[in-house]
Amino acid sequence: MAKTVVALPLPSQHLGTARTITVHRYGNPAGRPKAYIQAGLHADEIPGMLTAHHLIARLDEADRQGAIKGAIVVVPVANPIGLDQYVAGRLYGRSSLEHGQNFNRGFADLVNSIVPRLEERLGSDAAGNVAAIRSALLDGLADLHPSNDLHELRRTLLTMAIDADFVLDLHCDLESLMHMYTSDELWPEAADLASQLGCRVVMLAGDSGGDPFDEACSMAWWKLRNHFGDRFPIPNACLSATIELRGKSDVEDGSAASDADNLFRFLQRRGLVAGHPGPVPPLRCAATPLSGVDRLITPVPGILAYRRQIGDLVQAGEVIADIVDPTAEDPRTARTPLTTRTSGILWSRNQTKMAVAGESVAAIAGAEPLSGRKWSLLVD
Repeated sequence: MAKTVVALPLPSQHLGTARTITVHRYGNPAGRPKAYIQAGLHADEIPGMLTAHHLIARLDEADRQGAIKGAIVVVPVANPIGLDQYVAGRLYGRSSLEHGQNFNRGFADLVNSIVPRLEERLGSDAAGNVAAIRSALLDGLADLHPSNDLHELRRTLLTMAIDADFVLDLHCDLESLMHMYTSDELWPEAADLASQLGCRVVMLAGDSGGDPFDEACSMAWWKLRNHFGDRFPIPNACLSATIELRGKSDVEDGSAASDADNLFRFLQRRGLVAGHPGPVPPLRCAATPLSGVDRLITPVPGILAYRRQIGDLVQAGEVIADIVDPTAEDPRTARTPLTTRTSGILWSRNQTKMAVAGESVAAIAGAEPLSGRKWSLLVD
């Protein structure tokens, strides 16, 4: 079936304004397997949008050759609301300025609402249960009544993705290595994705808190399995991941084209596109718990002077950076050291080198969970 491009209208709260979401669809919409790939949910994270551009070119060629075997949906710019948030010449695309909410939080958890629908529809056939659950999830989304454009954006994106076999949400960090978030329920099943992308860090969590997009697509499967127990066979029918394409400044055709090639090979390997993806590259890291990440928080404001680079292996107790107060009367007392509580790889640092007190300015992936973590493992 030929490719289609649709501009989905996004209802606006404001008179005289209109927004659309551009959607590229390949293959039979009812075909399997189905993959959903989006970029720019955090609208100021540009690397994923450029990668999506290159991926669309590859999929267009595959479509012309009749090589699309499943259903593929690509949304290269998932958040037109965030793209409109320019203030004093700067794009603020991570959170809604109007509603004060992170664009990648608060996606609907539909499990409790669909359990009554499923009581009479599930049985002993796992494949039949997958179809019934996907139908119930879509019905649950249709029953939602968004109260504003942010809620409508969330419902629109979920409606395109909730029934997919694979959901890949493309993001980036500040100054960072290639890394990936997924669920411990989906590991090591997702290891070939991390290997193909060359991830230097993979972080796992059953429930990271905050209801991000990727978890809203996949978590229903094991939540329902836990609810129904042994009564019905319910597999993990959606492999979802948040892929962090390095840092915000890593916007180059070369790296974006390479990332698109790797995503294309993943789609080939998983049966969505014909062709030979080649061997799976070696995995570059062991997966570690998201609860093991040590985020260094500044106790005082000042200039960030890093002692270690991203990609460095550091040891617990090591000084990673100093906070320098240039107004100190005595330069010998101007530095406040920041030490890490865990050993692991330093995978993220701030771009901005003037820090405020209470800011997270570096992240180290440790192999063991850290004590004293708050319920949500994500940073808003």
